[in-house]
Amino acid sequence: MTTSSSFTLVRNPFGRLVLTTLEGEVVEGVVPVRAFPIQSPEVGISLVHTDGHEVAWVEQLLDLSEPAQSLIREELQGREFMPTILSIDSVTSYSTPCTWRVKTDRGDTSFVLRGDEDIRRVGLTILLVTDSHGIQFLIRDAATLNRDSRKILDRFL
Repeated sequence: MTTSSSFTLVRNPFGRLVLTTLEGEVVEGVVPVRAFPIQSPEVGISLVHTDGHEVAWVEQLLDLSEPAQSLIREELQGREFMPTILSIDSVTSYSTPCTWRVKTDRGDTSFVLRGDEDIRRVGLTILLVTDSHGIQFLIRDAATLNRDSRKILDRFL
């Protein structure tokens, strides 16, 4: 396994990431995987070969030079889908199941919340809301939501 200072990263013509170590070893088709995707998304990123073996470890994404930093961010963004809730516009009921209408960083949407247990705390300020299809929505800090959104959310917590 190599560390972030001992490899280069490029995208091949087929769109796959190619890692080259300082020793000249070429690993085609590496995939970045976050160790702490919610609490520390840019700390501890493993570059894994398609066979599942880790080939490199990135302690801090900011420690990498460009274009490696951007390539890893692009790859992660294409693989991960966890919209962040910016506001809760309405709910059909304060008992579950109910439908939530929300604004997210990916646009407006609605989803069905099956039960109060589908809202989980992750750390001190982060909430994870899972809809009836298993899609997870992130609330980074409930205190930063507008007053109406916080009132709705408080009814479910």
